[in-house]
Amino acid sequence: MSKLKLGNIHDDKPVKLTTELPAQVHRDLTIYAELLGTELGQTIEPAKLVAPMLERFMKTDRGFAKLRKERRSVSPQPAPER
Repeated sequence: MSKLKLGNIHDDKPVKLTTELPAQVHRDLTIYAELLGTELGQTIEPAKLVAPMLERFMKTDRGFAKLRKERRSVSPQPAPER
C-alpha cells in the first residue's frame, strides 16, 4: 500500500470557515478520507482533512515560503513592552 502524504489528524481549536468545493474535489476528498481512515484504522470526516492539506500545501510551496520570508523582513517589528 502506498503511503499517503497526510498522517494523523490532530484536533485543535478551529476557526470557522465556510467554502464551496467543486463536486469532483469533494468526491476525491471523501475517497482520500476513506483511504486514510483505512490506513490509520479509524473513521475520518472529509472536512477534517481540509486544514492539514492546506497546511501541507503551504509548507511545501517554495514560492510562498520565499515571499512570506521577504514580507516578514520588510514588516515593521512591534516595539518591546516595558
